[in-house]
Amino acid sequence: MSHNVQKKIAVVNDFCGFGRCSLTAAMPVISALKVQCCPLPTAIFSNHTGYENFYSTDLTDHMSDYILQWKKLGLRFNGILTGFLGSTQQIEIVTRFLEDFKTEATVTVIDPVMGDGGSLYRSFSRELAEMMGRLVPYADILTPNLTEAAILTHTDYCACPTENELCRICEKLFLMGPKKIVISGLDRGDYLENFIYSAQSGHRTVRAKKTGPCRAGTGDVFSAIIAADAVNGVELTDSVSHAAEFISKALEKTVEMGLPETDGICIEELLGEL
Repeated sequence: MSHNVQKKIAVVNDFCGFGRCSLTAAMPVISALKVQCCPLPTAIFSNHTGYENFYSTDLTDHMSDYILQWKKLGLRFNGILTGFLGSTQQIEIVTRFLEDFKTEATVTVIDPVMGDGGSLYRSFSRELAEMMGRLVPYADILTPNLTEAAILTHTDYCACPTENELCRICEKLFLMGPKKIVISGLDRGDYLENFIYSAQSGHRTVRAKKTGPCRAGTGDVFSAIIAADAVNGVELTDSVSHAAEFISKALEKTVEMGLPETDGICIEELLGEL
C-alpha cells in the first residue's frame, strides 16, 4: 500500500511546547484543513523566546538522518512549508531537502522568518539573513512580513509604505524567483493589511480588523493556512482572505478570554470554523 494516498505537507520549523507558535500552531491548522501535517523539527523549545526563560535543544545534527528515513519510505509531498531556521547549516539542509522532495506537483511556501518591526530577531545575524535568500527561488508562494521583505531586497525599512513602494519591493522579490508573493501583517491602524503580488494578476490587498497587540504565532498560522489552501486548490486571494479573517477572529477571542500577550492566539476555540 502507498504512503502517498492522503494529501501531505512537510513543515520545516521548530517545535514550541507552549506559546502557540511554529509547529505547535501550524499542525492543528493544517490538520483542520484536511491535510496531513508532517513536521520536520529544527529545534525543540519548552516555550518561545518571548518569555523570560526557556529551554531549547537544537536538532540540526539529527535532521539529515530524519529526512533519510522519509526518502526510504518513498514519501511525496503535495506541499512544503518552511519557517524559522536557526543556522546556515539548517538552511543548507533545507535547500537539499527542497531539491530532493520538490516536484512540479509540490506547492512550496517559504516563510522567511527573520525579524519584525524593522529589526532582525536577536538570534539572527546578517550572514544568516543573506543565506535565507537562497530559499526564495524555491518558493511558489513567498510570505515575508514587511521587515523580512526589506531585508531580502536590501531596501530601507519604512513602517508605512505606499502601494508603489510595496510594488517596488515585490518586483525585486519576484526577480529572485518566487511565483507569488504575500507581504503579510502590514499595520494600517485599525486594520492589518496583506499585499498580494503576482506577475499574472498584478497586486491586490486584503484587510482584516486588528484587535489587541501583536502576538506570537500569527505568522505561523497565516502561512499554514496559505500552504494548506494551496494544496487544496484555493486561489491565493481567497486564501489570504481566509487566513486574515481567521486570525482576526482568533485575536478577538484571545482578548475576550484575557490571555497573556506572550501566549499567542487561542486558535483552539475556532479550529472548527476553518
